[in-house]
Amino acid sequence: MPRGLGGRGRLGHTLSLREYVDVEALVALASELVRTPTENPPGNERAVAGALRAALAPYEPQWSEVEPAPGRLSLVARVAGGDGDGASRPVLVVNGHTDVVPAVPSGWSREPFNPVVADGRLYGRGAADMKGGVAASIAALGALRAAGLRPSCDIVFQFVADEERGGSLGTRALLEAGLLRGDACIVPEPTGLAVCVAERGLLQGEVVLRGKPGHGSRPREGASATEAAARVTLALHAADFGDPEHPLLGTPSANVGTLQGGTAVNVVAELARVGFDRRLLPGVSEPDAVEGIRRRLADAGLDGLDYEVVVTDFGEGSEMRPDHPFAQLVRRCVATATGRSPESVETVGMTFTTDARFMRNQAHLPAVVCGPGSISQAHGVDEWVEVAQLVDAAAAYAELFRSFAPSW
Repeated sequence: MPRGLGGRGRLGHTLSLREYVDVEALVALASELVRTPTENPPGNERAVAGALRAALAPYEPQWSEVEPAPGRLSLVARVAGGDGDGASRPVLVVNGHTDVVPAVPSGWSREPFNPVVADGRLYGRGAADMKGGVAASIAALGALRAAGLRPSCDIVFQFVADEERGGSLGTRALLEAGLLRGDACIVPEPTGLAVCVAERGLLQGEVVLRGKPGHGSRPREGASATEAAARVTLALHAADFGDPEHPLLGTPSANVGTLQGGTAVNVVAELARVGFDRRLLPGVSEPDAVEGIRRRLADAGLDGLDYEVVVTDFGEGSEMRPDHPFAQLVRRCVATATGRSPESVETVGMTFTTDARFMRNQAHLPAVVCGPGSISQAHGVDEWVEVAQLVDAAAAYAELFRSFAPSW
């Protein structure tokens, strides 16, 4: 009979769902997903659809697809819980992206798309961010089945495109199709299995500056756009915008990441571009964020420049109450799976954005980000995730699937 920690099985025996996780199958699925390149750009998330369909086939899901551009597939699978009798049950959404950031093989000690397990770690692009988390969420179903249990809820898996570039071709497309429905959402992004309930927003774009060209031997007879760009950089980079400090998100930031300008060293530059990345607190709108950039430039004495602010991406911040019942439930499930106390499971905020913002802000669902791996591994060379943490995550998701019964 089932034994171990966490939950009650038949005849009153306690269950440790971690014992029922098929580690070999979990690693094999994560490896198969990593092995399929879905670098964004260009994406081509359709390439992993076959592996995901095969992994979920034993659970007979209802499938749907959203593909707003060729190859940019988001795959949705609804797995029935309970006795599969068609009765109305609560709905838990699992939202995970299948795109990854590009990898430059010359910087890696291993091939980024040839997954390898070494020293208890799975290496490869996307192992942590976030194909490992996606695989763990599917493996949770296998753990429940092996333990003789079924989910208490219907589970809607959303394997989405384009998260790494803002989500317009992924979760936003699902939102526009009316598919962001449920009672709560778990996003298996890498948090080290901490429970994330808040994240910063972002405003990315560039300040385009126009000068007056002239001969390089007479620089003051022209108006240098590159000189203006230097002044803009000093005004924005790591600047204090007067933001309050958030208890989980700290003080927002501004980074100047790119500078482009001029045509030749002997010509006073006529055009320059300053690329910026501004991180924002929840509640800040796009117009307010742009106005903050303009105000900062004016306060620095640059209001006479000939410039425009061009926005390339905006994602609003989002948060939910740390004491929300769903956040508390996820914390208990992680604790049960890992043999810890709920109080020891950390509640955190993220300095970056995830697709959880669509759930919290537009779909009005409580959404927790909680997954295996460290964000310090995401987007870096030799990306990896601990196999043991993949197993912990699968067990925690199994606990969540087994016990989800919203009362909020």
